[in-house]
Amino acid sequence: MLCKKLKGWVAMTYSKKTVIVTGAGRGIGSAVAAAYAQEGANVVIAEIDEIAGQKTAASISENGGIAEFIRCDVSREADIAQMVQESVRRFGTVDILINNAGIANAHQASFYELSAEMWDKVMNTNARGAFLATREAAKVMRGNAAGGAVVNISSTRALMSEPDTEAYAASKGAISALTHATAVTLGPDGITVNCIYPGWIETGDYSGLREIDHLQHPAGRVGKPEDIARACLYLTSPENRFVTGAQLVVDGGMTRKMIYAE
Repeated sequence: MLCKKLKGWVAMTYSKKTVIVTGAGRGIGSAVAAAYAQEGANVVIAEIDEIAGQKTAASISENGGIAEFIRCDVSREADIAQMVQESVRRFGTVDILINNAGIANAHQASFYELSAEMWDKVMNTNARGAFLATREAAKVMRGNAAGGAVVNISSTRALMSEPDTEAYAASKGAISALTHATAVTLGPDGITVNCIYPGWIETGDYSGLREIDHLQHPAGRVGKPEDIARACLYLTSPENRFVTGAQLVVDGGMTRKMIYAE
């Protein structure tokens, strides 16, 4: 299922390109990894959960794709550096990086109970991890004749919030700012950097959603991981290298919908 062809998408050439997807053991990350493998890329499953990472890699391989799991805790600088080096050892280079890994544990604590330790854990995994992975991958990409591409997965929580989501929202806002900063810095090295803001992307039982869940979206449905995968394919296409520093909201129109209490 992970490698199901994305309907309606015009195939692009990613043959033999090396793509690192962090947090690719499940959800959005696994769908993104499968999409690139479907397009002929060599995919690195950079994931802290060994069982989930191996499962994604095995599913891609069973469907004819090329994917290898490399365990990586993106909150640890040494893990990231080693993961990038191992990716180069296995596939020769790094062409594309998708910074998807993230946690939202701080949602479990109210603002008044949010500890500095939990704040740091969320920021270090989500924002610091994206910075470190981009830095290490860019060291390789700048040596490529065609440069490279980075996509950061932020969230519409960087633009709007629910109560008690301060650490998560701040981390996703930081990812947004990191995107435009690195787009400017890395542009001369031939590296594009863009950001996606997913809205409600259902990674569980899609069939269990209610009609009201779908109808509250102007697009008429809740999002799927494949919606984010298609956005990644667009932003990293060699044909779209004029697009950099972009902030792409993929949320079915929800952030544009005005809501009044009845």
